[in-house]
Parts: sequence; structure tokens; C-alpha cells
Amino acid sequence: MAKAQRKTGKQPGSVNGHPDKLCARCGRPFSWRKKWERDWESVRYCSDKCRMGRASSGPASA
Repeated sequence: MAKAQRKTGKQPGSVNGHPDKLCARCGRPFSWRKKWERDWESVRYCSDKCRMGRASSGPASA
């Protein structure tokens, strides 16, 4: 039998009740981080590389 899943009251794919976002540059999903606690609403990029607009192998540069 499969193990019973715990119900935490959180959305699937979320951290501390914050849903995942998609990076505006590469399109990859990324999760909430403690350091983004104060400005999670304004976070648009998954990393400094995407934020600086460097070339990447993601779908945005294809």
C-alpha cells in the first residue's frame, strides 16, 4: 500500500505558503527563499545570471 500523504494546508509546489514562480528570462520554475521574504512580489528572476541578462541555454535565447 502507498504511504498516506500528510496534509499541511499548503499548496503543492509551495514553500511556506508561497507559490512557485516562473523566471521571466529562462522560464524555469523557482521557489520562495528566506532572503526574498520582504520583496517576494517583485522577484522576477531565478538567479543573478538571468537578472543580468546574460546568454543562457533556456527557451528565451532560442
